[in-house]
Amino acid sequence: MGFETVYGALGPLAWLCVAPHPDDAEIGAGGTLIRLAQAGQAVGILELTRGEGGTLGTPEVRAAECVAAAQVMGLAWRGQLGLPDGGLMDRPDGARALAEVLRAVRPQVLVVPHHRDRHPDHFGAYHLTKRAVHLAGLRKADVPGEPHRVARVLLYQGNADIEPNVLVDVEAALPVWETAVRAHQSQFSGAAVSETVTPEVVERRRARLMYWGTLARVRYAEAFEAEEGLLLDPAAL
Repeated sequence: MGFETVYGALGPLAWLCVAPHPDDAEIGAGGTLIRLAQAGQAVGILELTRGEGGTLGTPEVRAAECVAAAQVMGLAWRGQLGLPDGGLMDRPDGARALAEVLRAVRPQVLVVPHHRDRHPDHFGAYHLTKRAVHLAGLRKADVPGEPHRVARVLLYQGNADIEPNVLVDVEAALPVWETAVRAHQSQFSGAAVSETVTPEVVERRRARLMYWGTLARVRYAEAFEAEEGLLLDPAAL
């Protein structure tokens, strides 16, 4: 089991977003990733699966859509791990494979799906990633590469409500974000399959972004949950 680069070049990343399937990262954290890339930060996305279990599209079509979205977003790297779609869970072999990726791209901030989600692959991805983060930092772990410790883990919103403690202003990134989401044409240009796989995805997600923006006193904001306390300069409040 090994990961595949589908876009960009392998190298150290400031932020890495872990996505169960193609398009999850754009929907849940795309605005923030775009803002970081526009600011010159090296950011990336890793799909744990190739989306082969989805009702629409094929792995080949979805990989091409991932490349198109990565170009729009300005990603430094995008990869796919090739774990089974529909079967993501906290398994030692999957965790070691993901830990190898973490050691290869060495992110400082890791963005992962929230465990409060109706989709089994999303909460499975959360628990799998937590084990992989632990393994990646252990010198004696049976994982290729030099040990690496992620500095911060943030959880992003998928298909369920969350109680965020981090809000990011993404208004300036919205036009690029919409283009990146719509790059996944196989999922968002045909008949609606679910509340997520629908041509209305941009409209629905924009409504969420506006809601979180209202709480942050900006127009649009993405919501995250930090599981550990954030150290802030009080002068910046």
